[in-house]
Amino acid sequence: MGSIVGKAMDDNLAKMQEFQLNTMKMQLERQLQMQNQMRERMMAMQISGARERLNYYGAFYALVAVGGLGATLKRKTPTPILPLFPLTFILAYQYDMAYGTMIQRMREGSEHIISDEYDLLNLPAGLPTFETIEAARLKQKGE
Repeated sequence: MGSIVGKAMDDNLAKMQEFQLNTMKMQLERQLQMQNQMRERMMAMQISGARERLNYYGAFYALVAVGGLGATLKRKTPTPILPLFPLTFILAYQYDMAYGTMIQRMREGSEHIISDEYDLLNLPAGLPTFETIEAARLKQKGE
């Protein structure tokens, strides 16, 4: 009689553990999906911001170019257009960030660091543990 009750309890325990495992797995999958969607939205915002900055910077560059060319023609000296040289590099950088392949190059560089230079990613004191987090929490609560 006792073995029947014990077997039923063991079966219920096994079912409960399997249910908890499936629930935790589903929760983890949802958290990963949510984090990925948040990352994608943040990247979209950054790209959109880069495109918006490019619009303003392009207008500034055009204004400097027109003014510099006008002053160069009036003064007969190339000095007024000299600021265009560094501004051209900055404009090219902004364009590459907004519409070019900079993001793909950054992704490839990140993958290289993760695969070949992983030691650069280690935290200074290692990963936080439950004990260190709990100690900091208790210290803050005590203050």
